[in-house]
Amino acid sequence: MQILLLETVHEEAQSLLEAAAEPVIASALDAATVIAESSGCRAIITRGRGRIPAAVMEATPELRCVARCGVGLDNIDVEAASRRGVAVVHAPDSCTQSVAEHALALIFALSRQLAQLDRAVQEDHWAVRDRFRGLELAGKTLGIVGLGRIGRRTAELAQAVGMKVVTWSPHSRDDRFPALALDELLRLSDVVSLHLALTPETRGLIDAKALRLFKPSSLLVNTARGALIDELALAAAIRSGHLGGAGLDVLEQEPPPADHPLLHLVNVLITPHIAAITATAYRRMCVETCEQVLRILKGEEPDPRHVNNYAAWKQFRCG
Repeated sequence: MQILLLETVHEEAQSLLEAAAEPVIASALDAATVIAESSGCRAIITRGRGRIPAAVMEATPELRCVARCGVGLDNIDVEAASRRGVAVVHAPDSCTQSVAEHALALIFALSRQLAQLDRAVQEDHWAVRDRFRGLELAGKTLGIVGLGRIGRRTAELAQAVGMKVVTWSPHSRDDRFPALALDELLRLSDVVSLHLALTPETRGLIDAKALRLFKPSSLLVNTARGALIDELALAAAIRSGHLGGAGLDVLEQEPPPADHPLLHLVNVLITPHIAAITATAYRRMCVETCEQVLRILKGEEPDPRHVNNYAAWKQFRCG
């Protein structure tokens, strides 16, 4: 029972796979290599960098399951998997707390200019404190764009420190938090935090037009997907002084090129797509995903919460 790993997984998850199967780690992540190395495999598992397009699934007739050790599935062709009766497994609640905490950490770091202050002290400019004025978050308005698990948890954490929370979501509502039109949310918010899936409808949602609606000196945080933002427009809005800053855990191209327009701006804080990677969340996302993959490969019933295309897969399986 062969399983192809496109990236390494947590050691406990690796042990689970080795006890039941013959996991192989791909030598490269390009489509041609993945197709060549997936021959005879019954499952392919990625952590996010590795992509599983329709071509890979079509070239692997024995395939029964594809999986992401994480939440988002924009690197897997879910429709192609459903057409072929291949289960798409992920760990939808594995990193909710970790990402929400990271979003809040970025908000705190931006509002108190922690990166700039640290650099000043390292460069022996202690007197920076004489002209420093931080932003107190209590009483400020946080606009949550996208109200899934992570958006809701971020809203809860922000509310706990005294922020007013307003929300916009194309699909969800939560009676605890006022729902606004997106334009209104952008106009009212002191901080905007993005928590949307990347779809054709949400790609480039925060463009030059949207950025012009932001309050002067407001902050933008993104722990979702880089392509939600027009990065050239964001850089221009920050350079002009209209936006106070941005905290980004994700970029459209990762890692970014050396001439990326958002690099080296003093009021932009960028982390390398690690919001979900705490020790607790990393173990959870890998172990939960691999447990469900093995259940499917053994012919056992998986937890429907972990199978993104459960209805289509079940219908194909029973049809």
